[in-house]
Amino acid sequence: PTPHNVADPVVPRIPGGSSSGAAVSVAAGAALIGLGSDTGGSIRTPAALNGIVGFKPTARRVPLTGTVPLSPTLDSIGAVTLSVRDAIVAHEVLAARAIRVEHKPPGMRRLAVPRTLLLDGLDETVSAAFGAALARLAQAGFQIEDIDLPVIQEFGGLQSRGGFAAFEAYAWHRDRLARDAGRYDPRVLARILKGRAMGEGDYIALCQARRRWIEAVEALTADFDALLSPTVPMVAPPIADVAPGAERDDAFFEVNARLVRNTSVVNMLDGCALTLPCHQAGQLPVGLMVWHGCMRDDTVLCTALQVEAALTERPAPARPWRTSPP
Repeated sequence: PTPHNVADPVVPRIPGGSSSGAAVSVAAGAALIGLGSDTGGSIRTPAALNGIVGFKPTARRVPLTGTVPLSPTLDSIGAVTLSVRDAIVAHEVLAARAIRVEHKPPGMRRLAVPRTLLLDGLDETVSAAFGAALARLAQAGFQIEDIDLPVIQEFGGLQSRGGFAAFEAYAWHRDRLARDAGRYDPRVLARILKGRAMGEGDYIALCQARRRWIEAVEALTADFDALLSPTVPMVAPPIADVAPGAERDDAFFEVNARLVRNTSVVNMLDGCALTLPCHQAGQLPVGLMVWHGCMRDDTVLCTALQVEAALTERPAPARPWRTSPP
């Protein structure tokens, strides 16, 4: 059955998915590294909800050989770990390469906080933890700037017909569904079947729209070392609220959509992202996502190392985290 989130010993809460077992194993101390796949957030979501680190590299960095595809366009292979340093080690093994270390002090790091979409509908715990984390980073010297990123609003339209995952998953599962549809989890089946309504023309149009969207986002973010957002907009809900059962399907799909909203933006961007915990002791876990576009993995990882160091030092005197652009 679904493993329980390790953060709450009283109320069984969802661990996040789909790499839920990997994240719970690491968070519980049963493993040092948990391997996972990330098509829309399946590494970062469970890492954030369990209070650990998760890194989704640029998809092409790690070969998909030996994996069962969900969406070959979006699938990424990465790991959940207890620290950013461990995430770097795991990535270097998986990608068979050494990251390029950047010796750049926090005061020279420009970090952007997109206001559009990614800050909508945060619950109180996430909002407070995210704001406190940004204040700590500003105190540590990072240059943090609010930015408008209206092009992000186009993300929902790109997904409106089901997106890459639905089309590509249905193509891969189509013959199996004809034989064994009854063996599929009903909620998984419902998402795969969204791809049945997409035609080849829809798919080609989606590929073209994605390229234009990536170019537009990169043009607005190229001058920043990384961008910062809450990994997910909510803390882990109780398992009982979304447990299997038709009477809870609406609640499940609503929670699922909220949990992958921010993370999926990075997958569609063909980008890279790392989540690390930013909550205070005694709180339910909250993840801070450090992210950027395609092939910016080394900068994201080096920035995340410094962010992690700043968030784990003794708290500094509070001051507003918003700073004016230079």
